[in-house]
Amino acid sequence: MKTTHKIAAISAALIMSVAGTAAFAKTAAATAAASVMVGGAAMLPTKDIIDNAVNSKDHTTLVAAVKAAGLVETLKGPGPFTVFAPTNAAFAALPAGTVDTLLKPENKGMLTGILTYHVVAGKMDAAAITKAIADGKGTATLKTVAGGTLTAKAAGGKVLVTDEKGGSATVTIADVNQSNGVIHVVDKVLLPK
Repeated sequence: MKTTHKIAAISAALIMSVAGTAAFAKTAAATAAASVMVGGAAMLPTKDIIDNAVNSKDHTTLVAAVKAAGLVETLKGPGPFTVFAPTNAAFAALPAGTVDTLLKPENKGMLTGILTYHVVAGKMDAAAITKAIADGKGTATLKTVAGGTLTAKAAGGKVLVTDEKGGSATVTIADVNQSNGVIHVVDKVLLPK
């Protein structure tokens, strides 16, 4: 009889353990699949960078610029990409007329250079950037698709990304996961040399 009780107790423990593991896995999967709100819209990790960006009210200028530069198909591609995505306010902070000038067809090359300067090949989520900063003893150098570099450092619990001209942008929303990479929303436009 005692053996029967032990077997029953062990069976119950195993069932509870398996059920607990399944519940944990389900919770982890739900968390990983959770969307982040950007510009009033849910950014779904099952969609690509472009399909999410077009839904953000805070990134209409960026989307228009990506279209004008002919980068839509690239950013819909498999990647993975890490994109530091400036908001409309970031573009509006540029000198008057800059955005209109960049969107002209004759300035497509310059616009492409600026936009690809915001893109790093590979997926670097906040944990990877934080690790790179720690490994770099306080700063991380990130190679952009445009061929330039960005420097990342931690400051006041946030990540600052500095361009080659010395301008800095703060990551205001990190880890907006996409099917083909990750977006980090930034508050300034980063400019190459």
